[in-house]
Amino acid sequence: MSRRRRSIMSEQLKEQIAQELGFADTLHREGFEGVSSQNCGNMVKAAIQLAERNMMGTRS
Repeated sequence: MSRRRRSIMSEQLKEQIAQELGFADTLHREGFEGVSSQNCGNMVKAAIQLAERNMMGTRS
């Protein structure tokens, strides 16, 4: 029995990263089923990098 996890990333952030990585059109047409695992991994990597940059900016 498979349980779906609630996404941590907002739909807006997913859209933004997909645009930056160049596969937003595939995401719109086919959903994540049509996005390669490599692109999904690249999306996670980009999200982590963005979070790290944001954390560094908030430190005093």
